Amino acid sequence: MNDRQEPGAARSAGVTYQQLLDTDPFPVPESLREVAPKYLGSADVPIERYISRQWHEREVERLWKRVWQAACREEQIPDPGCHVLYEIANVSLVIMRGDDGRIRAFYNACLHRGRALKDHGGRCSIIRCPYHGFAWSLQGELQDVPARWDFPHVDDAAFALPEVRVGTWGGWVFVNMDPDAEPLEQHLGELPRHFERWALEDRYIQAHVHKVIRCNWKVAQEAFCESYHVGGTHPQALPYLGDVNSQVDIWDTVARVITPGGTASPLLGWTPSEDEILRYMLDIRVDEENFFTAGDQSARAVSAAAARERWRPVVGDRVDQWSDAEFIDNIDYTLFPNLHPWGAYNRICYRFRPNGDDHRTCIMEVFLLAPFSGPRPAPAATTYLGPDDDWTDAPELGMLAKVFQQDAFNMPRVQRGLETMTKPGVTLANYQESKVRWLHDLLGRWVEG
Repeated sequence: MNDRQEPGAARSAGVTYQQLLDTDPFPVPESLREVAPKYLGSADVPIERYISRQWHEREVERLWKRVWQAACREEQIPDPGCHVLYEIANVSLVIMRGDDGRIRAFYNACLHRGRALKDHGGRCSIIRCPYHGFAWSLQGELQDVPARWDFPHVDDAAFALPEVRVGTWGGWVFVNMDPDAEPLEQHLGELPRHFERWALEDRYIQAHVHKVIRCNWKVAQEAFCESYHVGGTHPQALPYLGDVNSQVDIWDTVARVITPGGTASPLLGWTPSEDEILRYMLDIRVDEENFFTAGDQSARAVSAAAARERWRPVVGDRVDQWSDAEFIDNIDYTLFPNLHPWGAYNRICYRFRPNGDDHRTCIMEVFLLAPFSGPRPAPAATTYLGPDDDWTDAPELGMLAKVFQQDAFNMPRVQRGLETMTKPGVTLANYQESKVRWLHDLLGRWVEG
């Protein structure tokens, strides 16, 4: 990726959307050129998608039970018998590594009387139901039936644990409950090519925070699909973040927003000096001495150089092959429907999903995926936050916790407003919120047919 003029500034100078596509280092393929501009529309998104129980139930049946979705990281199940639970709406899956090293996903239900086989993640040598003791191997084969003489009608082969499809990419384990679904590789689309230089598989979970929020999962996810909200929600970032200068790109199942860092927002109303930009970036108060100054360079160049040296001991001289943009810009990808890996070494990855079968609450997860040298570090333990807990109760997130707390302040109030609103739909910006429009266009294809 090359450092380049901020796209918002380019647009104001008369550069067209098509020209932005033509100059991008990861261009939209010719076959998709006519697809991307359709997201620059004006149709409202129906509020039923956020508040309707009927829509949620269709979403469960037609989206979550059919689409590829990231369930866990491979490092969370490193050895035979290691397992985690992945739960989406009313479905519970056990993701487990077998004795043969393969990763499988089983429906979390005993075939005898239906008791959930696992209540939480861990490690085991056999999958045994806590109720009556039916047991299966780590590969899902029936292994033990207490008082077997009383079950002559049980066929071992027919009593193997039902599996769902599993695939892996970038250190993530993906699952799909639809046996006829397209291959994972097809669903990933452009994403693997973009991340070749950033190698998510060579990361470890430095932090993992799981928070319940009182809003529909799309309300939470959409807050991280655009930078237009920065001026209202994160005004402290305006001196160093080019919010409305963001570039939005669409590749069918993948979308991206690039927001330039180290440069002031056009909405700021005053022009900060390069040192002032740095001060705001580092959250240094005016009464504190700033030992990190720009000198005769731009704040953008100084910040990128500092980030480059920060990662050099970990990844070596590969950092010299990267542009300043990769160190200083926010490069937020989204893989439909709910995974947000950030490009370069920003470390952030989001995941959003319904909170159980409740369409008015959701789970937002933040993973910090960090590169490492030497042996792979153990993944960090998960911090669980309830709906009344603050993001700042997860200090492992550092300064990000304060930012997420600002976002979280809005989300339940958006849900409440949607429940109250008499206008039938929400109105989106033509360009800046086109990633949100893309999300709903794909949702419509999956849920409404």
